[in-house]
Amino acid sequence: MSKIVLIGANHAGTAAANTILDNYPGNELVIFDRNSNISYLGCGTALWIGRQISGYEGLFYCSKEKLEAKKAVVHMETEVNRIDFAAKKVYAKDSGGKEIVEDYEKLIIASGSLPIAPKIPGLDLPNVEFVKLFQNGQKINAILDKPEIKNVAVVGAGYIGVELAEAVRRRGKNVLLFEAENTSLASYYDDWFTGDMDKVLADNGIELHFGELVKEFQGNGKVEKVLTNKGEYPIDLVIMGIGFRPNSTLGNGELETFANGAYKVNLKQETSKAGVYAIGDCATVYSNAVENSAYIALATNAVRSGVVAGHNAGGTPLESAGVQGSNGICIYNYKMVSTGLNLRAAEKAGYTPVYTQFEDTQKPAFITENNDKVKIRIVYDKNTRRILGAQMASYQDISMGIHMFSLAIEEKLTIDKLKLLDIFFLPHFNQPYNYITMAALTAK
Repeated sequence: MSKIVLIGANHAGTAAANTILDNYPGNELVIFDRNSNISYLGCGTALWIGRQISGYEGLFYCSKEKLEAKKAVVHMETEVNRIDFAAKKVYAKDSGGKEIVEDYEKLIIASGSLPIAPKIPGLDLPNVEFVKLFQNGQKINAILDKPEIKNVAVVGAGYIGVELAEAVRRRGKNVLLFEAENTSLASYYDDWFTGDMDKVLADNGIELHFGELVKEFQGNGKVEKVLTNKGEYPIDLVIMGIGFRPNSTLGNGELETFANGAYKVNLKQETSKAGVYAIGDCATVYSNAVENSAYIALATNAVRSGVVAGHNAGGTPLESAGVQGSNGICIYNYKMVSTGLNLRAAEKAGYTPVYTQFEDTQKPAFITENNDKVKIRIVYDKNTRRILGAQMASYQDISMGIHMFSLAIEEKLTIDKLKLLDIFFLPHFNQPYNYITMAALTAK
């Protein structure tokens, strides 16, 4: 049995902790977390801010008390400031300034990620806010309650920015959405899909400033103006949502890192030092789409990595099956899901990507109610015909279909394997010639 120290207890850390505590009770587990809460579902922040759910309470699924009930030692509001890998010791300091030193036999680092903060003037002005922690959501929610807050700039039109733009608009504010790319969600979807999302946003009153780079924030006592490469705009609140970077300073140059600084791990989530694991947003994953290490910061990947590391630290060798980066978004009820690589990402990865696509109603035409169009695009390699990615969108809930494509990528299936796939038909659900089948059959 081992003494295991876990640094960080959000999604990845919580998954690792519960895996160890539930399956390997003979081990001693000591947990450090610098926050005052555990397991906050940040993906629900926009739902809470936008008043689409009644409150934030349900966004927590674990707690210090639950972990302590399973015999873990939990240090909350305690910052780990140094790891001595040679002596196998962790040095931390709690909120009262008391130093805590713990030795370990196995170490799991789940230090997560930090918001990307561009170096632009005025970023430190009051009412320029980042979104990551529960406390960030609380602060933005309180600011939006003020009637004098009328114009809100959201910077970044990835998932975070788009979701928050909808949330703030639902609060009755004027929303200006800024993005350096020429469309929203460019990292996940091809233009055939992002154009639809852009229209959904604009149709619901969100002012789009795409292809526009924020240069400066100005104000006296608080932010009052946003300056870009194309103009300047009066603003009462700025929400920064341009993405996250791995929080990997604890490695202190002693752990091998990826191009963006994330800890590089093997399929057991083990770093370049034996017995030291890294999980969640501070670490790489193995992408089955690119067939190599990658950085894909998603809560689902964090949980899976925590489970894998928990078993390995606990005493059972287990390798990850890799990931596809499956993801989804729902904005004003328009649903988009994707997995694997879009065209641009496939080209960047060195493939020669081609695609097949299809668009039709979800159900036969004689179904006249609740029967919206569905769009699907399947990206595959021209040379090997291996499926590299898929994207789907509709006002219908077609989300479960993307799971099949996730498995197809993991299993290295070709586009031709889908042509005669046994897909059931019933008018209540779908068409006799399903859009998945039709997309595969029309592949060149």
